[in-house]
Amino acid sequence: MAGTFHAMHLKLRLLALLSSLWCLCLPASAHEVTPSIADFSVADGQLTMEFRLNVEAFLAGIDLDGMSDTDESELSSSYDSYRAMGSAELEPLVRDFAVRWIESLGVTVGGPVDLSFEGARIPVIGDTDLPRATHILFAGPVPESARDFQMTWPAGAGDLVLRQQGVEAPYTGYLKGGETSPAIALAGGAALGPWATFQSYIPIGFEHILPYGIDHILFVLGLFFLSPRLRPLVWQISAFTLAHTLTLALGTLGVVRMNPEIVEPLIALSIVFVALENVFIRRLYPWRVVVVFGFGLLHGLGFATVLGEYGLPTAQFIPALVGFNIGVEIGQLTVIAIAFLTVGLWFRDRSWYRGRIAIPASLVIAGIGMYWCVERVYLT
Repeated sequence: MAGTFHAMHLKLRLLALLSSLWCLCLPASAHEVTPSIADFSVADGQLTMEFRLNVEAFLAGIDLDGMSDTDESELSSSYDSYRAMGSAELEPLVRDFAVRWIESLGVTVGGPVDLSFEGARIPVIGDTDLPRATHILFAGPVPESARDFQMTWPAGAGDLVLRQQGVEAPYTGYLKGGETSPAIALAGGAALGPWATFQSYIPIGFEHILPYGIDHILFVLGLFFLSPRLRPLVWQISAFTLAHTLTLALGTLGVVRMNPEIVEPLIALSIVFVALENVFIRRLYPWRVVVVFGFGLLHGLGFATVLGEYGLPTAQFIPALVGFNIGVEIGQLTVIAIAFLTVGLWFRDRSWYRGRIAIPASLVIAGIGMYWCVERVYLT
C-alpha cells in the first residue's frame, strides 16, 4: 500500500512538472509583451513626446501590468484582430485612441500641459505573433519659466522606459503602471547616479528571466536536470554566466552584432542540445562546460537585444550593465532554487530519479526547444 501511494505521489509530481514545462512553451510562440518607450524633449517653449508602444494591446483594453504575454488576457482575441489589421485600417483607430489617451498621461511642465496628437507611424503587419512597435507623437506648449518635467504613467499600461533627449546628462528611468516619475530638470543633469542606476536595472534583468525569459528558464532547467547536485550546477552556471556576461557587454556596446533572426533559432537549438545531452550522458564532462560556455555567448546576445530596447544611459553604462546582469543571475538562481525545492530535494537520491524524472523532463524541454526553432526559422 505504501509503495502504491509513493508511486502515485511521484507520478503526480512528475505530471505537474511536465505540464508546467509544456505550458511554458505557449507564451514564447504567442504575443510577448514588451516595454513601452517614451522620449521627451523641450525646445522653443514646446514639449515633444514620442511613444513607442504595442498599441494593439492598448486598443484591446488589456491590463499590461505584470503581464508577459497578451494570450494570458481574456481580451486576447480582440488583440489578435487588431494585430491582423494593416496600417491604413489601424490608423484611424490609433488616432481616436491617442486623443482620448492624452488625458491619462498626467504630464506637467511648470503646470499641466495641453498635449495634442501630432501623428502616428504604424509598421506593416509582419509576423502577427510578434508585437508591432507603433510610434505616436504628442506635442504641447510649455511656459518659458518651466524648469521640470514630470509624468504619471497610467495604471494598466505595463512597463515604460522614460528617456530625456536633447540635453547633457539626460534622464533615463523605468516606470511601472501607476507610477510617477521624479521631477526631471529640463536643463539636463538629471541622469541617475551610479548607485541609483545599478539598483534600477536589477529588476529589469530579473524580469527578463522571471517571468519573461521562458527560453532562458528552459535552458537553465536543462542544466539542472543533468544533475541536481551542487558541483555540476556550479560549473555549468559559472560557464554560462561568464559567457553571457561577455557578449552582453560587447553586444550592448555594439562591438559584436548578430541578427536576432539568427540568434533566436540558435538559442532554441541550444535548449534542444542541452536537454538531449541529459538523456545520453550521466555526469558532467569537461566538454559539457565548454558547450555551455558557447551557448552562453548566444544567450548574452539575446540579453543585449533586450537591454538595447531600454536604452542604457551612456554616463552610467557599467552600473546599468552590472545591475542588469545581477538581476539576470538572481532570476536564474531563483529558477534553480524552485526546481531543487520542487524535485531535487525530494528525489535526487532515488535510483529511479534519472529514468522517471530527469529524462522525461529533458525530453519535454527538447521538444519545446525544437518547436521554437522550427517556428523561429519557418514561421516568422
